[in-house]
Amino acid sequence: GWWMVKSGLEEKPQPDDVPRVSQYRLAAHLGTAVILYASMLYTTLGILAPPQPLASGPKLGRLRGLTHGTVAMTFITALSGAFVAGLDAGLIYNSFPKMAEQWIPDDIMTMSPRLKNLFENPTTVQFDHRLLGSSTLVFILGTWMLARGVGLPRRARLAANCMAGMAFVQVGLGISTLLYYVPTHLAAAHQSGSLALLSFAIWLMHELRKKIPKM
Repeated sequence: GWWMVKSGLEEKPQPDDVPRVSQYRLAAHLGTAVILYASMLYTTLGILAPPQPLASGPKLGRLRGLTHGTVAMTFITALSGAFVAGLDAGLIYNSFPKMAEQWIPDDIMTMSPRLKNLFENPTTVQFDHRLLGSSTLVFILGTWMLARGVGLPRRARLAANCMAGMAFVQVGLGISTLLYYVPTHLAAAHQSGSLALLSFAIWLMHELRKKIPKM
């Protein structure tokens, strides 16, 4: 946390400037916090809610794989949000689904080398976050649809339904935050929503884990 804050103090701003922290350090700070939270949540679920017996089958294996992918995609999308926040990328192209009447903006690859655009070009960073958010929603819906065809226990079904419902809420919060020029209350709700979505995905992953036989 201090390493992140320190980046905003290294360069003295002009009297009318707002101090900015490094988007790289912001993402690192957020990422470590989320990993710590996710580890604690998964451990707590293992103590308070042991997994229920599951009917084995090929669909269950695919569902486990999709659920792990959902957790990873939700985490990566949340990290991309840190770059959006660090670069104030939510204050440009405040329209949806197009960006200034274009699907792909003209200034998406203006920096050199091109890889730099992914982390330092606000247009590219916002475009990537839109793409990741939409892809995560589709991925979650696919996971939810597969879960409906597997004979899951009640608690696992509840986790899948909560995850799918929260995905729509989170996308709605993200679009609203963009359209209303990032008001603090919507931005905070959107950030909190990503953690809630990740929590539901971790819950489902926990419910689907293989039961390790006791020695």
